[in-house]
Amino acid sequence: MNTQSTAHSKKPHHHGDLRRALVQAGIDLLEEGGLPALTLRKCAAKAGVSHAAPAHHFNGLDGLKAAIAQEAFRRFSASMLTAAEVGDPSPRGRLKSICRGYLHFGQTHPALLQMIFGVTPEEMEAADTDTPGDHEKGTNAYQILSEACAPFVPAGTDPRIVEIQVWSLAHGFTLLALPGRFIEGGVDHTDALFDQVMALLNHVGPTVSPASP
Repeated sequence: MNTQSTAHSKKPHHHGDLRRALVQAGIDLLEEGGLPALTLRKCAAKAGVSHAAPAHHFNGLDGLKAAIAQEAFRRFSASMLTAAEVGDPSPRGRLKSICRGYLHFGQTHPALLQMIFGVTPEEMEAADTDTPGDHEKGTNAYQILSEACAPFVPAGTDPRIVEIQVWSLAHGFTLLALPGRFIEGGVDHTDALFDQVMALLNHVGPTVSPASP
């Protein structure tokens, strides 16, 4: 047996690679068993490293949760942007597409959606990494929503009024849809009902071009 070739065949864990591996392991645990399944030991075992490894990369379990939440924010933002890219390019069409991307993320990654809205700003600061969106354009989920809402904010109105109206519609419907309560007789009515809820956006603010003065 060539021990030298065996040693070289095992790719060493670099600092960044191991951190990402631990975050992905944590995401896998969440999606398999929810928040109760997430522990530092289980995360280390799933990543195939010693149980002490997470301590070198995170400030305890809170730090791991915050790092997972940041990655979840990135994927959440990507889901909304992807939906917008393939949808109606008009201002109102883009806004509705972003909301559809919101729903899709919640349906496919319910545990990550829970993590995103379950981590406090204080816990986010516990992660040894940057806040989502600080250095990478397009990864701040609220900024994506805010920019899509901007054409519908009446002059002199606090933008947050419109933003929270839209956010409430998208988030509330997504949470209602997660338990599968819109599936009846084997038929999933989620999309049809979602379209009806999104029709309410036709009454959110005036249609104003972003380029208008």
